[in-house]
Amino acid sequence: MSLAASVQEPQPARVVIVDDDDLFRESLGLNLVEEGYDVVDFPDGESVLTFFGDGNPADAVLLDWRMPGLDGLGVLRRLRETRVETPVIFLTMLSDEIYEEAALKWGAVDFIDKSRRLQIILGRLKLITDGAKALVGAGTHGAGEADAAGNVRRGPLELRLGIHRAYWREGQVDLTLSEFAIIRFMVTRSGRDVTYRQIYDIVRGKDFVAGFGEEGYRANVRSFIKRIRKKFRDVDEDFDRIDNYPGFGYRWRDEPGEVGAEASASAGGPAGQAGARTEVE
Repeated sequence: MSLAASVQEPQPARVVIVDDDDLFRESLGLNLVEEGYDVVDFPDGESVLTFFGDGNPADAVLLDWRMPGLDGLGVLRRLRETRVETPVIFLTMLSDEIYEEAALKWGAVDFIDKSRRLQIILGRLKLITDGAKALVGAGTHGAGEADAAGNVRRGPLELRLGIHRAYWREGQVDLTLSEFAIIRFMVTRSGRDVTYRQIYDIVRGKDFVAGFGEEGYRANVRSFIKRIRKKFRDVDEDFDRIDNYPGFGYRWRDEPGEVGAEASASAGGPAGQAGARTEVE
């Protein structure tokens, strides 16, 4: 047997689509197959529960909320109650924050409007399928301590990579995939400044243009950071670890005695600036 024949090809990531809209399910499935995913789809919640109950694996679930019989939230709750931790992304037309909050509370990793472009969905799937591998290989500076399961801890912060969940002082912080990716990026570079553009590239992809003019993305980044701070403060009202440099970007700040705190204390700001400002943007 040749060496080439003995090397197994990497298996494509498997994505499960659950939606009672046959046309939407078929269209999305075909697009994902063209992007290299292995796709399995179901028209209702009971079918997908049977699929996972039989021990079938998957890398991600794209789940509709409103379906006949068991709705999307009911499916998610049943999955988590039976210890199925496959990352779940809701694809729905429901835009009220109360639905997003309920989904994240029960362990969904994201909540996306169905009308969003395919590239948005693909970007979120990539964060799931590539995220843990990217963080483990992110380098050692400021990376925190990873345990045997690949979870990263830094002071009171814990990032559970396998399920894309963040915990602050042991309380769950209900971050979306994009928000989780931003925190992960900042923490692995703790004590170093992260630019607006770097943060935006994490969410939208390198060199994507948004807003008005070349600098239009900054407003989007400010909104992300504001939302992230609020979610941490829902757990700890005194949370203040995200510093910002107006016109430049942000930084995750350690406290003395925490992992990497010495590096953070001496790093300084952009262009040799000595101190950061918090809560300006």
